[in-house]
Amino acid sequence: MDRSIDRFCCYLEIERNLSVHTLRAYRHDLLEFLRFVKSQTDTDAGPVAPERVDVLLLRRYLARLHKRNCRTTIGRKLSAIRSFFRYLVRQGALQVNPAETVATPRRERYLPKVLTVDEMFALIQAAASDEPLTVRDRAILELFYSSGLRVGELAALDVGHVDLAEGLVRVRGKGDKERIVPVGRMARQALDRYLVARGAPRQDQPLFLNYRGERLSARSIERNLKKWLLHAGILKDASPHALRHSFATHLLDGGADLRAIQELLGHASLSTTQKYTQVSLDRLMDVYDRAHPRSRGKS
Repeated sequence: MDRSIDRFCCYLEIERNLSVHTLRAYRHDLLEFLRFVKSQTDTDAGPVAPERVDVLLLRRYLARLHKRNCRTTIGRKLSAIRSFFRYLVRQGALQVNPAETVATPRRERYLPKVLTVDEMFALIQAAASDEPLTVRDRAILELFYSSGLRVGELAALDVGHVDLAEGLVRVRGKGDKERIVPVGRMARQALDRYLVARGAPRQDQPLFLNYRGERLSARSIERNLKKWLLHAGILKDASPHALRHSFATHLLDGGADLRAIQELLGHASLSTTQKYTQVSLDRLMDVYDRAHPRSRGKS
């Protein structure tokens, strides 16, 4: 199975063109499963072959996962295993996929964390000085809120991916799919100010640099966001993804079409985007409960 996992990951990288982050997750989940298989089988009989995995072994593995993982994580790990065995069947290495009949746990329903419009404005306004790294962070915050990018997409941007004259940014998303996203007026101004401070960088240079002049990492962007949240007095534990959720929720609250939001976010399925309707509905019900005469308790 060790060599089969290597070949599968090579297939994902070359033929499926998956991102480094996704490839790392697949490999981690499959190697974790392989360690379990080895612990449950007689390794003295030789290397563990895929044929030794059956439905009962998979169910024992899922039972172990249930002790320390949420259902979403279990579903992701099972999906990786199922894809791996499906690949082996297509390659003729197996006759049947033992994971095909194993039911995926029902996913937990959750509402994404969002900042209010006032909180977003306060967060962006907190980065208001002329210090070079603050000018950079202001451009990052404005772009997050203006275009709803994933943190990995934002970190991967080059200078040439942004067209300030047209107000557009070219984004390379999941599965290496490209999409064009509008950039709002305030974000364009912040980006222009940052690029002027950079001294008109070349088109092929990274858009956002760290203090060493290297491409700013996604981890550094998240760490800087935590700093600005504290600076703005916002006590929510918001991640860069929360800014993406805020972008989508505020668009929906403003009357934007769900299909348009799907395109802007780069979601392959509309069902992924529909979770934002629940956020807006909850907000609507809160307003109703506080405002409608027949919903308030007697004073």
